[in-house]
Amino acid sequence: MASSNKFSRRSFIRTGSLGIGALALGPALSAFALSPLKAKKKLGIALVGLGSYSSGQLGPALQHTKDCYLAGIVTGTPSKAVDWAKKYNIPKKNIYNYQNFHEIANNPDIDIVYIVLPVFMHKEYTIKAAQAGKHVICEKPMALNAKDCDEMISACKKADRLLSIGYRLHFEPHNMEIMRLGQQKVMGEVKHIDTGNGFTYNGDPNAWRLKKALAGGGGLMDMGIYSIQGSRYTLGQEPVAVKATQQKLRPDFFKEVDETVFWELEFPGGLRTTGKSSYNNDWSYLKVEADMGNFGLGPAYGYGSIEGSVNGAPMKYPQIVQQAAQMDDFAQCVQLNKPSRVPGEEGLKDMKVVDAIYKSLDSGKWEKIG
Repeated sequence: MASSNKFSRRSFIRTGSLGIGALALGPALSAFALSPLKAKKKLGIALVGLGSYSSGQLGPALQHTKDCYLAGIVTGTPSKAVDWAKKYNIPKKNIYNYQNFHEIANNPDIDIVYIVLPVFMHKEYTIKAAQAGKHVICEKPMALNAKDCDEMISACKKADRLLSIGYRLHFEPHNMEIMRLGQQKVMGEVKHIDTGNGFTYNGDPNAWRLKKALAGGGGLMDMGIYSIQGSRYTLGQEPVAVKATQQKLRPDFFKEVDETVFWELEFPGGLRTTGKSSYNNDWSYLKVEADMGNFGLGPAYGYGSIEGSVNGAPMKYPQIVQQAAQMDDFAQCVQLNKPSRVPGEEGLKDMKVVDAIYKSLDSGKWEKIG
């Protein structure tokens, strides 16, 4: 799921007292408060796809989890299977490939399957995992388009399995505080939001992420999801329309996919926010203007070193292992049979926006979302 470039999505790391709002922490605190009522067993997670996000982030994060553990792996590369088995002490019976993946249905060690594959494979393996009786976490972007998201959600509901999307920032203290400030109008009405996310891609020109059929798109699909999310979760609202433009300074490199995209989202009531994504600019910020001042993040969306401020004063929240918090929360949801705060429907909402942005790029006009 990543190139070797140090600024790739999967290795994209931007470099006091926890006074975060009660509302933002509410769901997490509720889950922890109920934890003594849960079964004592840690839930087993199998990672499907052992690219750089699994190797650099999820595998290490699972060494910090309290409610789940790395129980198995699925890979098409035998050498990776050997290396992971040795590094994480994974028994041979919990190692699968894409030909025998269906046999995971018979493995009681594995409760949750985490799909960490190229985007075009997300739908297929989410559905297969649910049909195998496993709960599912699927990496973002959820699928190639909103229609595929619908099919994934339906399949998981039919199998009575929980589905969550890998939106780690919903468990990150700085981003959670942004949600509280914006949604609860702590500083009054939000007047404007501007957000951007991107990196300069200099990786393999033949990588799957540069193939439209495999990735669905370029910087918008990969990095733009974060910018879209930033506006959505700051307001706690869904946009109703979008107008987008794009820039391509390296057309020979980005032959099939978008390079840099700019957009304006319109929300109910008429508020308009601006956002952008890129494979050719290093961006990571969220800026919010409200009646009584401003607040924001920068860097905003990386795996670590997130920083925030309110009216110029720095937020004093800890840096956490975001993926560990994300996976523990989902394990608690499974144990307690409660919905994830980032269910499949959350991924569907983002993909409706992405679909409309691509439509706007083609038409040059405002397009309705959904």
